[in-house]
Amino acid sequence: MEERCISIDDLPVGWEQIHLKDVCEIILGQSPPSETYNTVGNGLPFFQGKAEFTELHPVAEKWCSVPGKIAEQNDILLSVRAPVGNTNIADRKCCIGRGLAALRFHNYKFLFYYLQSIEKELDKKGTGTTFKAISGDIVRNVDLPLPPLLEQNRIVAKVEELFSELDKGVEALKAVQQQLKVYRQAVLKWAFEGSFTGGLENWEHTTLGSILKISSGNGLTKSTRNDDGQYLVYGGNGVTGNHSEFMFAEPQLIIGRVGVHCGNTHITKLKSWITDNAFVVYFNSNKINIHFLFYLVKNLNLNQLSSSTAQPVISGSKVYPIKCKIPSIDIQQKVNQSIETRLSVADKLEETISQSLQQAEALRHSILKKAFAGQLVPQDPSDEPASKLLERIKTEKARQATIKGSVRGRGKKMLSSPSASVGDP
Repeated sequence: MEERCISIDDLPVGWEQIHLKDVCEIILGQSPPSETYNTVGNGLPFFQGKAEFTELHPVAEKWCSVPGKIAEQNDILLSVRAPVGNTNIADRKCCIGRGLAALRFHNYKFLFYYLQSIEKELDKKGTGTTFKAISGDIVRNVDLPLPPLLEQNRIVAKVEELFSELDKGVEALKAVQQQLKVYRQAVLKWAFEGSFTGGLENWEHTTLGSILKISSGNGLTKSTRNDDGQYLVYGGNGVTGNHSEFMFAEPQLIIGRVGVHCGNTHITKLKSWITDNAFVVYFNSNKINIHFLFYLVKNLNLNQLSSSTAQPVISGSKVYPIKCKIPSIDIQQKVNQSIETRLSVADKLEETISQSLQQAEALRHSILKKAFAGQLVPQDPSDEPASKLLERIKTEKARQATIKGSVRGRGKKMLSSPSASVGDP
């Protein structure tokens, strides 16, 4: 049974419920021979899927010297293979691979916003065991509620007006998020400069190697890991899964050992497994508080010590010589409290911002839903109904089909004519 975004009975007067194939030219992508790919700009930009998408236009990373399937400027590029449903607008003529389909429609912005409004529905239509995909038939038969042309333009204008205001709010929220990151770093800097304890007069000058030792955790492959287990598994960047066994009963301080996140610090939960992608930190808990040490190591930014190889890694030989200052255990507790009081305020503000960003995204979807249900802009009885637009589109499509058929016919006739034989004068 076909899923319809809006019932025919609920369509505003002058609208038509149709399929994409009724008004769009649909070009399904095709992968050209790999030897025609290049990264030096030879040929047309070559887009293969969502990986090249941005918010609006795709970014070229490859080009194709012998393009097969071609999208024109302002065609809507639809991702048809994992993930399904994402869209961008082609800002130039380009070659498209089998992960994309190009949709050509006279009002490309209207179609772009409509497809955004049904992105989740399109994703649900995807099938496949290795990765989800939708077929050309599914794309062709996607429902499209079609308003009169003038109303399409009013819808696009209103959507862009509302989105512009929404984007300004989102941009401001994200700017505050970045400021919070800077603030968190500043809090740690202040703490270890003695700003919360009246200076560093009573802090002991030492090195990390004098107060801690590090040792790799135990390897645990996906094939041996039991993801149904109740104990958390930690890797180089925190929790990576679950397991049925644990290595440590008590919380442990860990440092990412390998990978792009090496140097990251975490404190594990009770009963955990720590893989060899992380270092377990051993120290004298009678002299060093685990949370103080966590903040100290975090402030030192160990990631900057990682080797400049394809797989970044840090080692004890780089960690141990680092100089630091340590106060008495009671001062450590005061430092912890000062840090956590300030970070908790930042965390609450971060939570509020995250909720606001989610609300903004929900509002964006609500705007699109109303737009394509005929509830965002008023209908104008004087608008030419969509049925008239459909008639013109059908007439034009028939004319184009006749032209193409005539061209193919002449081509076949020329090839079959004796005068067209190879080698004839």
